[in-house]
Amino acid sequence: MPQHPAPEREFTMRFTSTPRGARLARRLVSHRLNDWGHPYTTPANETLTLITAELTANAVRHGHVPGRDFHLQLTLAEDTFRIEVTDTRAEKRPPSAPPTPDPASESGRGLLLVAALADDWGVTPRPTAPGKTVWAELRVTAGGHPHMHRVAPRPADSASAYGHNTEPLTATSSQRRDGLGLRPGAASCGDRRR
Repeated sequence: MPQHPAPEREFTMRFTSTPRGARLARRLVSHRLNDWGHPYTTPANETLTLITAELTANAVRHGHVPGRDFHLQLTLAEDTFRIEVTDTRAEKRPPSAPPTPDPASESGRGLLLVAALADDWGVTPRPTAPGKTVWAELRVTAGGHPHMHRVAPRPADSASAYGHNTEPLTATSSQRRDGLGLRPGAASCGDRRR
């Protein structure tokens, strides 16, 4: 497993494995990014919020085990954001070749979207207990914009055998924020600054 540089900033929290928990995780990531100097309407905030929404929705839909939460960790190290979503369901890993989604279907595009938006992503087994971690990384330039790539990358982890559709996707992340009643900084647990 590759070593990652020590995080400059970190946010970590457990959430109930429900749609409400996934929404809260997405909102708190957006708030944390705003606190870290990436305002809500910046490309970095919108892209990372969208990636978080997809990974947490998948944890709830495909990784749910009754009575178990999912864990989210957001880190910033050397201009690279890393989002990790860990659930307790080891046998439900992303397929080696996701089927092409039905054009009429409203679902089935989550990991294709993550692959198109992230600079790198993958799946690793949970080291100390049953489960898995699905992660994505996004590099940001000095101006806070995500590093742009033309073709969706293949996952690069211990599960590199996962073949994914590398057809480029048009990435638009105009997130619609709704009123949650949270103030930026209201959930500061897990925030570590060096």
